[in-house]
Formats: sequence, structure tokens, C-alpha cells
Amino acid sequence: MGSPEGRFHFAIDRGGTFTDVFAQCPGGHVRVLKLLSEDPANYVDAPTEGIRRILEQEGGMLLPRDRPLDTSRIASIRMGTTVATNALLERRGEPVALLVTRGFRDLLHVGTQAREDLFDLAVPMPEVLYKEVLEVDERVVLYRGEPGAGTPVKGCTEDLLEVQQPVDLGGLRGKLEGLLSRGIRSLAVVLMHSYTWAQHEQQVGALARELGFTHVSLSSEVMPMVRIVPRGHTACADAYLTPAIRRYVQGFCRGFQGQLKDVQVLFMRSDGGLAPMDSFNGSRAVLSGPAGGVVGYSATTYRAEGGQPVIGFDMGGTSTDVSRYAGEFEHVFEASTAGVTLQAPQLDINTVAAGGGSRLFFRSGLFVVGPESAGAHPGPACYRKGGPVTVTDANLVLGRLLPASFPCIFGPGEDQPLSAEASRKALEAVATEINSFLTNGPCVASPLSLEEVAMGFVRVANEAMCRPIRALTQARGHDPSAHVLACFGGAGGQHACAIARALGMDTVHIHRHSGLLSALGLALADVVHEAQEPCSLPYTSETFVQLDQRLSRLEEQCVEALRTQGFPRSQVSTESFLHLRYQGTDCALMVSAHQHPATACSPHAGDFGAAFVERYMREFGFIIPERPVVVDNVRVRGTGRSGLHLEDTPKTQTGPPRVDKVTQCYFEGGYQETPVYLLGELGYGHKFQGPCLIIDSNSTILVEPGCQAEVTEAGDIRISVGAEDPSTVGAQLDPIHLSVFSHRFMSIAEQMGRILQRTAISTNIKERLDFSCALFGPDGGLVSNAPHIPVHLGAMQETVQFQIQHLGADLHPGDVLLSNHPSAGGSHLPDLTVITPVFWPGQMRPVFYVASRGHHADIGGITPGSMPPHSTTLQQEGAVFLSFKLVQGGVFQEEAVTEALQAPGKITGCSGTRNLHDNLSDLRAQVAANQKGIQLVGELIGQYGLDVVQAYMGHIQANAELAVRDMLRAFGTSRQAKGLPLEVSAEDHMDDGSPVRLRVQINLSQGSAVFDFSGTGPEVFGNLNAPRAITLSALIYCLRCLVGRDIPLNQGCMNNVTLGNAHMGYYETVAGGAGAGPGWHGRSGVHSHMTNTRITDPEILESRYPVILRRFELRLGSGGRGRFRGGDGVVRELQFREEALLSVLTERRAFQPYGLHGGEPGARGLNLLIRRDGRTVNLGGKTSVPVYPGDVFCLHTPGGGGYGDPQDPAPPPGSPQQPSAFAERGSVYEYRRAQEAV
Repeated sequence: MGSPEGRFHFAIDRGGTFTDVFAQCPGGHVRVLKLLSEDPANYVDAPTEGIRRILEQEGGMLLPRDRPLDTSRIASIRMGTTVATNALLERRGEPVALLVTRGFRDLLHVGTQAREDLFDLAVPMPEVLYKEVLEVDERVVLYRGEPGAGTPVKGCTEDLLEVQQPVDLGGLRGKLEGLLSRGIRSLAVVLMHSYTWAQHEQQVGALARELGFTHVSLSSEVMPMVRIVPRGHTACADAYLTPAIRRYVQGFCRGFQGQLKDVQVLFMRSDGGLAPMDSFNGSRAVLSGPAGGVVGYSATTYRAEGGQPVIGFDMGGTSTDVSRYAGEFEHVFEASTAGVTLQAPQLDINTVAAGGGSRLFFRSGLFVVGPESAGAHPGPACYRKGGPVTVTDANLVLGRLLPASFPCIFGPGEDQPLSAEASRKALEAVATEINSFLTNGPCVASPLSLEEVAMGFVRVANEAMCRPIRALTQARGHDPSAHVLACFGGAGGQHACAIARALGMDTVHIHRHSGLLSALGLALADVVHEAQEPCSLPYTSETFVQLDQRLSRLEEQCVEALRTQGFPRSQVSTESFLHLRYQGTDCALMVSAHQHPATACSPHAGDFGAAFVERYMREFGFIIPERPVVVDNVRVRGTGRSGLHLEDTPKTQTGPPRVDKVTQCYFEGGYQETPVYLLGELGYGHKFQGPCLIIDSNSTILVEPGCQAEVTEAGDIRISVGAEDPSTVGAQLDPIHLSVFSHRFMSIAEQMGRILQRTAISTNIKERLDFSCALFGPDGGLVSNAPHIPVHLGAMQETVQFQIQHLGADLHPGDVLLSNHPSAGGSHLPDLTVITPVFWPGQMRPVFYVASRGHHADIGGITPGSMPPHSTTLQQEGAVFLSFKLVQGGVFQEEAVTEALQAPGKITGCSGTRNLHDNLSDLRAQVAANQKGIQLVGELIGQYGLDVVQAYMGHIQANAELAVRDMLRAFGTSRQAKGLPLEVSAEDHMDDGSPVRLRVQINLSQGSAVFDFSGTGPEVFGNLNAPRAITLSALIYCLRCLVGRDIPLNQGCMNNVTLGNAHMGYYETVAGGAGAGPGWHGRSGVHSHMTNTRITDPEILESRYPVILRRFELRLGSGGRGRFRGGDGVVRELQFREEALLSVLTERRAFQPYGLHGGEPGARGLNLLIRRDGRTVNLGGKTSVPVYPGDVFCLHTPGGGGYGDPQDPAPPPGSPQQPSAFAERGSVYEYRRAQEAV
């Protein structure tokens, strides 16, 4: 189509380091430009400067920088920007106040109450975005028709609600005026249940605007979805970021005549659609930059490869973005960026900690890449600024990067070329460390050359980047080998062939503008307007008319919004979605019916039910036909087609491609002559065999040996990837292969976990992810488990080894074992462990084991939930399995396991399992997860051989031991240097007075320790006893915290509340305060140590269970005083709306959490029951008690102990902890984060 009106179309990606400009000029030809995003000495704004340069070059006239640009020749400007992302990462947004329902002032501080890193004792957490909090006197609850309830009101979801307290605007006015006087002009308003009944928020917003607040974000408008915590974070982010975006947009407009009044200016949003600049807001902007790349490859590679599914691979300096496209954008509706959970449609772009700037380490026998990054300053060693050795340096040493192809912008004066010598010198230091270990370590081996070391680090980096791709594909039922790898970004071309080969892909596609693909994506993108509203209707024939009416109304909104932007109806398309889930589950899917036309038994908009069932089956492997389906949200996405049509296809070239030079590149086996081609000189039809390098001004593409590259008709590079050479890896320890196998084994455990989550049915496993999957060697020793659940760390190994000893020769192919007994490595009875021994042809004994442990919501016993606080025998807690053959000879023993699960009902006062259907379904899911592990290890054995795989299982176990020995030696040496003894001891007490005594004796020469619990109290008459497996888990957890880094592991305080009656059951574990330490204050309102469960969102809690959450806030002052103060516990008040049985199982109600080195103890916890008549009862630490409507349970959790003498001078206030420049994100990260939060 070109540009017939003779005007320019600009598409600009303003990244953190570079700004890419893609311009379609009058006549249809294209100009591209790359410039620094920040260069204050030369220009104020990079996008404006890029436009000025292209207009100047095309027009042949000088355009002074100090004058606004003439817009008469500019038709449109499209921009993607990292302004919002950077403001979030660097915490440079607008000062914001949060207005929240009274009783919830600390709700966003506590969040899910789970900590980000299980093993970091300092519990680093991102700070909240708001500066101040105002509590609003108002309360709306869901209507249940209790005696004395007021007249109900109907919410927009069709739910009935009761306004228990109207909003007190008079009292709020003075508080808002106080905020204005303190300089706060931006507000986030977040009130309970406003997603369905927004009147209170609207009243507060109107008052705030009347008083003069310049920006007010109402959570009910920003994202009207149930769950107040993510909705609140989203509203805060909107209030925090939108003013900064507005300022940037206004500043940009000032660089043009008429403030761009007659130019179409569009910004890319996180969901991959363009929006007018006046509706571009903070909560939809955080993926504005990366989204362009996904749109770019979806519009080019996907079409060029005939509709074959594509994996996007965007490797930059500090991180790598991975995404998937198979004909439609894959969106997520809740994801975290820079520690802030945003509830908004966003492309599922997974950011992982591996980039060109990822640092290289050698730790306890392992090659380690990242997650630390050299950043832009000082950058890799080759940047000549004293930076550390990185992946980029390894590629330079291998000859895969040519310094001559880079501009001279390095060194202190930014005027020198890349330094290969600096890379070699930095890598030599690591190589010396590696070779010292190889020649003097436990397994003596030949030293490695510098190139072999560099190659090892590149292989480990490649394996690290393969893991999220496997999770993004295999975890959802897709075969990674069926995809094309679309490579873009500056660093990806050096790794694309190796990654595709490792994943079994046979094609890599690199667009000719791969270095500017995000800008190209902006040029090809469509304008999008979305409308969405919450809903709580059942998906049944009785509600289809209402659903159609809602969808029709939202469709009209979208069409009208796009018409006002100049799109005729013929260029507008709409797509309708319903957010559906099975009743009683949390796993909702946003489904479109575009491939499922309407039937007589569906809404007129389409057969959403069929679409839901099809996708549920694909993602999870089963459906629940007898379970009703609920509609959570109704959504319409309107699209105005406006993408440009590119007409700059390169011409066909005749003759062979010209070789610019020949260089030496290192590959497996040594150096090879490698021709270098310039991309700009290549044309359609050119083909070349690997190895070779293809270079342009923005990237270097490595075509590896055994691969063949060709130039397509569109001028892109398509690489056909050859099969990997047969493995020559031996069983002897090789540190490079040790690192690669470590990643592969961890990936297997991860894939087992994803299968278990996909195929399980219960909320505990499917949504709360309360499970662990693991791989064990032939001796039952743990090889890998992912993710780490502290209480499972040592216990699962004990379980497998017990079965090996107990059954001996009575283990046969086709057997699968079930166990939960404490003496057989069990934790508590609801944690059921399924173990599969794996046999191999020609081997008499199992060659390895796989196991999965999942928490079942109920297995019988004297109370719902199977965790009674007052049980005195094991049988009172539910079904017991010591060594039970769940599958025998390949047959699932349903009748026998059903009988065992119902057996507790034969005991007086006990019940059999209260949810047999979920038990059986989840046990089958655990068997399926084990089968996936067997399949993946089988593929590994097929690739390397049984002897090699078993040898590396052993090597990894030995490496974990080495890491712990190194840590113990370092700990002992540190104490010796301070003149302290090598024996340490401590004593604590349970609330019943039982002492817990521990003496640790360190052997410095061996790097070993003896943990001696002599003097600890005897077994108690009750359920608070720790079997050997739990004790071992606690010790391993402590060692892992001290090791301070990820290793395969082989060798707080409890506040449990359970609520149940005949038709419902619920339990939660509530946060407290973390202890302080040397250099940090304790975190408030967080789980510590052996548990890390997420708390149910208040709105979900009130909608699913007969309770009202009256308060959930920090218990101020409960942390112990000290030079570093302990974290505060929380106060949580539950008001009951029906009769139920309340059980509490808590500690630290008698003995305070201790302080250290002069720090004072934290406050004790307290459990109070306030009866409806006003009587207050102290429940003590452990009890079960009937509760009635109107009763209130008030839980005060303990604070953490302080550290250091409170009289010592407090440390100077440091700058607030900044999130690292690299921040993981995406569905793969969210899954891992959620599973670590159990």
C-alpha cells in the first residue's frame, strides 16, 4: 500500500538502552535507525531525535534541534516505551496515597503473605508503591439474608450485597485535605467488593476530584475483577505510573508544532494492541516495549512459516524474553512486574535471568551462569570498564563476536573498540579456579583450555534458556520440537542454533530487521479497545440471554470507541470472551468462541461451553462434566485494522554470496575456519553451510556446523538446524556436563510438577500448588526436586529409602507405592507420597525412582481437614499408609485404596475421607506425574546411556555434599578467625514447656557437622512430635539458607486455623513477623521458615465461605526491639455467619520468639474468641471449639525477635532496597513463585 498521501509513518521502540526507529517514507520505502535512549549532551528526547534525523535525511534540509518539528509530512507515530517499566523498577513514580476499607490498611504490604525467596533470611521484598494510607469508614458484604440484615442491593455481577456501613464522606474530607497539604496529588481507591458494587469508590473519587487531586485511580474502573489484593496493586500502579506517563507524553508532544494535534499518535499496550495517547495508562503500559516484538514475529515469522507455531526468543543484555504464538496472542490476566502484581490483560512474555551480560561463576564444582548481570555499567569485561566476565565475553573468546563489527563506543572515554584481550584475561581467572579444582579436587581430571571453559559456560547458558521454553510448551501439552524459533534482539543470534537443536526444533527464523523487531511490530500492530465487566452468573441455558445482552453492550462500546478514532465499521472486528471456571475451583480460563459457532444450546455469541471444555481438556488432561460452570468476567476485544503494508522486499541476488572475511571460531572439537557474510549484501536465494557468521549493524548470527542458512524471498534468514552429533559423554565427572545435567534433572522435576498441576482436580494441588515432585537415584538419594517446599526437603528422600529397605526384592515393574506414615518418611498424614520405581531392560533392580507428594484436603479422622489440634493417636488424623501398592502389575488398585481411605470411619468419633472423588483423582494425577518423569529420564538415557545418567545422578549428589562441606568449612574458619569455638548450641521451648536443645559440632578439616539433640524433651501426649524425616528437613532447610545458592538438596512459627461444618471446610496458615538479623530488620506480615502458604484473598474468602473478614493488618509494635527490629505479626479477625467448628493449631503463645545478641524477643501470639454477647475467651494455643453466627475469632500472630542491643546506634537509613535491574516475569515465573509459596 505504501504511503499514498506522501507522508511518513513512524514506529518507535524506546527501550532502556537503545531507541529503534522504523519509518515508512513517502513512496513506501523503509528507513531504520538505532540511537541511544539517553544522550542528554546531544538531544532531549530520543524518539523526537530519531524522527528529526529521518525527516532531515529524506528532506535534504537541516532541521535544528531547538525548534519544534513541522508535522505536516507526518501521518502517524506509534510508540512502545519502557517509561512505565523503568519507573516501576526504579521506584520513580508519582507520590501516591492508598484509600482502603477500614481494617485493611496493610493489605497490600502483606499481599499473599508468601516470601519471594524461601532461603533468604533477610526476606527481601519489593516495597509498596504508596506513600501514605487512609482507612475509609465503609463496608459492603455479600448478602446472605441473616436476621437483621438490611435491604440488599444488586451488584453488576448480579450478586446481592448488603451495605453494612455507608461511606463517611464528611470524615474523609479533612483527611484528604491533609494529604493535599503534604503534597500528594495522586490517589488509589481500593474498597472491598467494589468490583461488583462501585458506588462507594465513585463517591470517594468524586470528592477527591472536587478537592483538587490531579489523578484518581478507582480499582473498580482500572480493572473490575474479583480479588482485592491484585486489584489494589493494579490501582496503585495506575496511580503511581500514569502521571509519569502523562508527563512523558506531554514532553514528547512539545517537540512538535501544534503539539501533534493533527497526527495520529498511538502507544503500544501490554496486551499487544495500540491505544491513543490520551487513554494510555500506567497499569496497561508495563510491557509496552516487549509487546512489540511479539506482534512483530507473529505478523512475520508465523505467516512466513505457513502457520507453524512459533517460540519468540529475544535475548538482550541482562535477560531473555520467551513467548509463544500459534495463531492468536497468549494473554495472562495477572502477572508480577518488579514485585507488583498487575491484574490486566498482558501478553505472556516470560523474562528469565540469562542474557549477554549474565555473569559467569564456578561454585563448588559447578559452572554457573547468572542470575547476576554486569548491566550496562560497567558491562561485560570486554567493555573496558573493569566489568566482570559474562556470556558476551565467552562468545568473544570463542570468536563468535568480531570486535571490528562493533562501533568504538567502549572504555572510559567511550571511544574504543571491544576488547577481546580483556575478555580472555577475565575468563582466565575463572579458568584458573576451575583447573585448580579439577587437578586438586575430589575427582582428579585433566585441566581445560580457555576455549573449553568458554564453551562450557555457553552450553550452560543455553540450557538455562531452554528450561523456560520447555515449561512454556511441554507444560501446556505442546511439543517444543513442533515449533519454529523466532530469534530477535541483539544477543540471540549467537545462541539460536544451539537452543533450537537442544529442543529438537529444526528451523530458526531471523527477520532481516531482527535487531529492530519491536519497532517493526509497532508498525504492523492493530489499534485495540477492550471492554470488560465482572460477572457471577452460572453458564446455563437460563442465563444465555443475559450473557448475550452483556456481550452486545460491550461490543457496542468497543465499536463506538474505535469509530471515534476514525475507523469505519468495515475495518473494525470484535471478539467476545467469557472467563469460565468449574464451580468450587479457582482455575478460570478466558475463552473465545471464535472457533465454536453458536448452537441451539449456547449463547448467540458462540458456544463458549464447548470452547471451555476443549481447552480445559488440552491444558489439564481431564474435564469435570458433573460440575457446574461459572462465568467470572465478560470481555470484548475490539480491533481496528491499521497495520502498515511493507513494500521494501529485497531483490533477488545472482551469483554466490560475497565472503567479507574468514575468521576462526571455536566449536566442539576445536577451531574451524568460519566465513563472515554481511547481511546487507545478501539476497533471496543465497544459501550457505555452517559454520559461518552473518553480521549487520545490530546483531551477529552464528550458523553452527551441521546447519544450513538461506535467505528467504522476504529477505529474512531461515536456518535449517542439523541433528546433534551422537553423545560422547563419559561417566567420569566433567564439570561442564555436571552443570548441564543439573539443569536437565531440575527441568524433569519441574515438568513432573506441571503435569501434576494440570491433571489434579483438588484446589490444594491445582491452585494452591501444595505438592513436590522429585527424582531419586538408584539408592533413593535425592537428585532434584523443584520447586523446594521446606518441609519436604529431606522427608521425601527418607520415604523412598524406607520403601527400598522395607520391600527389598518385592519391587516389580508396574508397581507404584503410596505412603504417608511418619515412621516411613511422612510429614503429616494429608501429605500422600506416590513413588514409582523405574526398571530398565537388563537391570534386575530399579535404576532410579520418581516420586510426587501432594497435600490432600481430607483423608478422614476426627475433624474436617485431617489436621486436628487435639489428636492423641495417628488413626484420629485419617487414613494411614505405610507401604501400600497403589498400582500393582500396572493396574490401579481403586477398590483397595478406597477401602483404606474409608477405614478411619470404623474408629469411634472418626470419619472416613470426606472427599473420596478428589482423593482418587489426585492420586491418579500423581501417578501420571511420575510417568512423565520416567519418560523424560528415559529420553535422557536414550541420548547419553544408562551408565552416564546414573553416574551424573551420583555426581550431582556428591556436588551437593561438596557445597555443604564448603559452607561448613567457611563457617568454621570465620568463627576461628574471631576466636570463637567450633561448637555452638541453643535451647528453645515449645508452648507446653518441652525443651528443644541442639548442639552443633563442626569438624573443620572434613567440612562436616554433628547435630546433637540430646536433652530435648520426650515425646508428648498429642500430635506435636517431629519424626526423623521432619527433623532432617528442618536441618536441610537451615543448611540451604547458609549455603546461599541453589543446589540439589539431598540429605517460623505456626499459626494454623481450620474451619468446617457439614457442607464446607477451609484452612489457612497465617503470617507472623520475621526475625531481624545482622544488617536487616525483620519483615512484617510474612511467613517464615518451614511454611510459605499463600493466604486466600479477602473477597474470595467472603464469597466462598460464611465469614466476614473484619481486620487483616499488621500488629504494630509486636516485633522485638533491637539495633535491627523484628518484624511485626498480624491481626486477623473473622466474623462467622453460620455455625461451624473452629480449630486452632498454633505455637509461641506461651514462649516469646527470642531475640539475638541483645535484641529483645517478639510479642507472644494470642487467640481470642469474642462471643456475640461480648464475652471474650482466650482459646490458648491449640483447641477446637464450636462457633455461632456473630462470633468473632481474633488471631494475633507473634512478632519476630530483634537483633543487637537496642541502645546501639541505629544504622544510617539506607536507600530503599531496589529491585534488581533484571526482574523475572511471565506465566512460568508465576507458576514457580506460586509453587514455592506452599
